[in-house]
Amino acid sequence: MRHAPDLRIAAARAPSPDRPARALAVLLAAAALAGCSGPAGSIEPSGTDVPEATGWRTEEVIRGLEHPWAIAWLPDGHALITERAGRLRLLADGELAQAPIAGLPDVCGRCGQGGLMDVALHPSFADNRLVYLTFAQGDGDKNRTALARGKLSTDKTRLTDVEVIFHNADWKSGGQHFGSRLVWLPDGTLLMSIGDGGNPPTSFRGENIRNQAQNPGTHFGTVLRVTDAGKAPPDNPFIGQADAKPELYSYGHRNIQGMARHPETGVVYANEHGSRGGDELNRIEPGNNYGWPEVTYSMEYWGPAISDKTQAPGVTDPLVVWTPSKAPSGLAVYTGSRFPDWQGDLFSGALKFEEIRRLDLEDGKIVAEQKLEIGARVRDVRMGPDGELYVLTDEDDGALLRIIPD
Repeated sequence: MRHAPDLRIAAARAPSPDRPARALAVLLAAAALAGCSGPAGSIEPSGTDVPEATGWRTEEVIRGLEHPWAIAWLPDGHALITERAGRLRLLADGELAQAPIAGLPDVCGRCGQGGLMDVALHPSFADNRLVYLTFAQGDGDKNRTALARGKLSTDKTRLTDVEVIFHNADWKSGGQHFGSRLVWLPDGTLLMSIGDGGNPPTSFRGENIRNQAQNPGTHFGTVLRVTDAGKAPPDNPFIGQADAKPELYSYGHRNIQGMARHPETGVVYANEHGSRGGDELNRIEPGNNYGWPEVTYSMEYWGPAISDKTQAPGVTDPLVVWTPSKAPSGLAVYTGSRFPDWQGDLFSGALKFEEIRRLDLEDGKIVAEQKLEIGARVRDVRMGPDGELYVLTDEDDGALLRIIPD
């Protein structure tokens, strides 16, 4: 095990032979990175070897989901699962209801990486039955990330009183970098991530859209904090600051697709996609700048480093940097009892490498890392109400898996 306050893990796994297209993509990416270690910085590389976690296996719960994105459990043990194409599905007693839940807002299910994304229940769901959804609004040429809420009917067949309570103030084009994850805070406010809008040559106001992640006057590349009605709370860190969006909680992010609050410490962690290398795990603090794209370990897809800076005054350092990119997805804190050594650790999904990374969290620092090879693109990782760790796979015939002791 490696013990260091800051740890950069460069990890690659052999692609599955029964997935030739993905195998080719991984090999091409590996070839592009051959001989290129990425920008040097204060986060020490740890090499390409990440040990395998042992003593576990997966058990399939259901299959037949079309590119599922997120799962949320209801108080009775049933669950809601989003499908990127724009469907909300009910899992009840181990069976997937045939008909999707009706009443959803208009979702751009063909907006590339967008579509129906995260789902979260109001903290008082047992009383108000409110469900929150993030989704791509618009079409392929003009779209944005939005937040809607609706009331789940008692028979769980539809949402009623659906309204869009927040949306990115600006439209963008293309189908890249929408985000978007949701995390409730103890005071009843809601954190929501929004991506930077896309890679060059996608533009906004005459420059690369990704540059807006350094502009507090937009919602691109941010974590937002809103009330349960989608409004900016009066104690947000940028309230009263000229030319800053009042909903901003942190900025300088590329594309957060995993976010979780540690139930014991209250710390919010998020993982985000880098470009070519430079994926990050961050501790999210109100008012902080996380650097993208001016301070980053990422490289352009066509070659050079995006920035000559990996550190800068006023920019928060990541806890972990992954190079080559693992394409991080869902993030969970393990609180179950079946794996005592895992308690309190972070579990970060990986789309590209089709695995989960266990991040050994000690005193707020990542001191070691292991991998759990799933063999499919991992979209979400969540703790279930039964204390088990669950995984959604991003496939045409996606599955919900349970991780149990072997």
